Amino acid sequence: MTDRTLPEGASGGMHRFGQWISRRIVRLPFRVRIHGAQRIPRSGPVVLVANHSSLIDGPLLFGMIPRNAVFLIKQEMFRGPLGWFLRRIGQLGVRRGEPDRTPLLAAVRVLRAGGLVGVFPEGTRGAGEMDSAQHGAAWLARASEAKVLPVACRGTRRPEGRGRRLLPRIDVLFGEPITLPAGKGRAGLVVATDAVRTELVELIAELDRLVADQHQDDLRGKRA
Repeated sequence: MTDRTLPEGASGGMHRFGQWISRRIVRLPFRVRIHGAQRIPRSGPVVLVANHSSLIDGPLLFGMIPRNAVFLIKQEMFRGPLGWFLRRIGQLGVRRGEPDRTPLLAAVRVLRAGGLVGVFPEGTRGAGEMDSAQHGAAWLARASEAKVLPVACRGTRRPEGRGRRLLPRIDVLFGEPITLPAGKGRAGLVVATDAVRTELVELIAELDRLVADQHQDDLRGKRA
């Protein structure tokens, strides 16, 4: 029986294997702390939105989700053996800067079947501060009546001027799922996109405070 929460051509077994690789192998070079994982909806349509500052963001998040997770990934990654693997585990390639509704419509089908789709609203890697957001995530949520799950990541981006780090610490904070404001046409889409960006900016600030507090606790523990 076909699992409709994965795109056509994907394998449920390969998807689970990919998530196992993420949890057991991709995480090995890092010290990962996950906060708020209990907020992840275990069923129903969900658009996961996250800030994006490193190529490792997607592979790490993929293994943290306790259900099928379909991420929108830049089309350039879908070449050779890696491209075959990404398709088999159910990921979707998108062409940046080009009008291409095919992957978005495939994502809507996944969502309407009760699946989860992950999107980086910034559209490309940056400093991870959510200075801007594109409309894709809001459009998907509105088209499928999905909840939006904000996620903040810190520690995946190597600081400027620094070499390789030994077991860098990565913190990931899952926020509360939200329903985007209703509204028709492009004006409604703009308002919904701004709501996505605002949620992520606030969640990133919350994670920064959490990381700073834990750092202070660690320092006090070392002095004790």
